[in-house]
Amino acid sequence: MRGKWAAGIPPRNFTWVIRDGLAISERPGGFAPHHRRVRRHEEIVWLRAQGFTTVVSLLPSTHNLQAYAELQVAALHRPLPTAGDVRSVLADLLRDLHGLLLAGGRVLVHQDDLSDRVVGVAAAYLWWSGRLANAQQAITVVEHLVGHPLAPAGRELVAVVDTLGGGSGALRSPRTT
Repeated sequence: MRGKWAAGIPPRNFTWVIRDGLAISERPGGFAPHHRRVRRHEEIVWLRAQGFTTVVSLLPSTHNLQAYAELQVAALHRPLPTAGDVRSVLADLLRDLHGLLLAGGRVLVHQDDLSDRVVGVAAAYLWWSGRLANAQQAITVVEHLVGHPLAPAGRELVAVVDTLGGGSGALRSPRTT
């Protein structure tokens, strides 16, 4: 690969939540009917060139995981259910993100598109980790970052943090559930 494509291209709707730490985007290569292998390759090349250490997929399926492995980008598959109790899944996901970030990693979290659930996970992490003082601050920050209000699907994920013991202080001592 030569020229301007050698460093790849950023995934669509790429947004830093924590500069040089945590980012969110749509799935590299695009979502199901619009997915393109060449674009996926270019976007994963870009992630690797930018120093991303781990990609966290919230997809119910294992799409893209083999592509990450082929391009030597570590990936975690943490399917986020759309129905039922998400508390244990979200608690594990928040702990995983926390550990990766504490280790100095650059982490990208995605689903097919930059849905309210992905944005909700980002807001939940900001509050759970103690980086922001409360749920409303976390919601306001991510709404500003993505440029639109967080819908109920995302707000519900942030509310789950309260059932995990609230925010503030997880940065110093990660929760157990």
